[in-house]
Amino acid sequence: MTLYLNLAELLGTRIEQGLYRPGDRLPSIRSLSQEHGVSLSTVQQAYRHLEDMGLAAPRPKSGYFVPVARQIPALPQISRAAQRPVEVSQWDHVLELISSSPQHDMLQLGRGRPDISSPTLKPLLRNLSRQARRQDPDVLTYGGIRGDIRLREQIARLMLDSGCQLEAQDLVVTTGCHEALSAAVRAICQPGDIVAVDSPSFHGVMQALKGFGMKALELPTDPLTGINLDALEMALEQWPIKAIQLTPNCNNPLGYIMPDANKRALVALAQRFDVAIIEDDVYADLAYSYPRPRSIKSYDEDGRVLFCSSFSKTLAPGLRVGWIAPGRYLEQVVHMKYLGTGSTAQLPQLALAEYLKDGHYEPHLRRMRAQYLRSRDLMVDWVSRYFPAGTRVSRPQGSFMLWVEMPQGFDSQKLNRALLPHKIQIAPGSIFSAAGKYRNCIRLNYAEPPSATIEAAVKQIGATIAELIEEADLQQTQA
Repeated sequence: MTLYLNLAELLGTRIEQGLYRPGDRLPSIRSLSQEHGVSLSTVQQAYRHLEDMGLAAPRPKSGYFVPVARQIPALPQISRAAQRPVEVSQWDHVLELISSSPQHDMLQLGRGRPDISSPTLKPLLRNLSRQARRQDPDVLTYGGIRGDIRLREQIARLMLDSGCQLEAQDLVVTTGCHEALSAAVRAICQPGDIVAVDSPSFHGVMQALKGFGMKALELPTDPLTGINLDALEMALEQWPIKAIQLTPNCNNPLGYIMPDANKRALVALAQRFDVAIIEDDVYADLAYSYPRPRSIKSYDEDGRVLFCSSFSKTLAPGLRVGWIAPGRYLEQVVHMKYLGTGSTAQLPQLALAEYLKDGHYEPHLRRMRAQYLRSRDLMVDWVSRYFPAGTRVSRPQGSFMLWVEMPQGFDSQKLNRALLPHKIQIAPGSIFSAAGKYRNCIRLNYAEPPSATIEAAVKQIGATIAELIEEADLQQTQA
């Protein structure tokens, strides 16, 4: 990300969090230049970007101010998850979401798909074609159970950015992050065991727990900082928790980045109660700020953190290539990998190793971060403009997911059905909870480049929400 966008994101977050209120004067161009060590023109570009987003307004000879008329949507409320283990539900609704095949006339704002139209993916496509044409036996045979060594060496190099110093032998290549997470859970837990999770949480992990006969204990989660560590400590004292699973960086679906102090405290708690941490880091490379946030794994001193990631969100989901750094659980994870898919397909591994080695990954990430940041700001603006008053919206610090909260009692499952005739799909909030909470919430994907079509879809979603709320109010009055 360019310097001015990085600075604009920082100021925008401060405005969003209320550090600068409507009517407040923003820092001067000169003071920001000195504070952040950037040129005056960089600060001016940042302010022009904020002006385009409606977050800042210039006043002659006075500087920049937060517009008085600026309506900043409130953040989603801190989740109030019941601190007791529950059996995971919602499989039917998850199946409905993931079974929807791509359709040219259906705008799918519910799936966790990145934009795959970027020209920075062309070298990867050429690599795939070249590998296929070579007729190399390596492409058609089984690879090693731990994955191709060339790819693992490149992944180990990438993980330096997350604060981890690992070797290729510390990693296992998986068929996407989903297999990494599943293998991690199975390596540690047995049927009937309890796993503590952030709430709302990725539905894929929830369904893995359901399939393996385990229970989830949902923890209260702040939309800006992540899980409540005091609540986690109480849960660890009360329940025989075997593992803690969470997405601390560019969380799905809330979008927060857990502060480093909280990450260190989390590792200390895990050490104290001798539990494992399963870290889903699949979105962290898409953080809008630079450098990318540190992983929990980077604070791991005794191998209890199982780090899981993939290229599905940063490059393309169809590659189905992920990895896990399982620490002390390496042999158990390799066994679970064998029981799952055996070895991962060679062709995408070799093409990815070449793509990474040739230096194409970082330019691609820079392009996508900037695009997703612009798309986020527009999506938040559209939701604020077209959704009913009182709608709460997350402030993602990376990736391409927006969490939207409507009034209590609203039914997002009903909304999804009502949107089908309009060829629009959203992700209902209930699938992000083991117990089916967050029925009044939805998750929206803003990965695709902004367009009039997407704006019209958001406007239609807002109108449909208003109709359903009015219909529910009428039924309640008549009752």
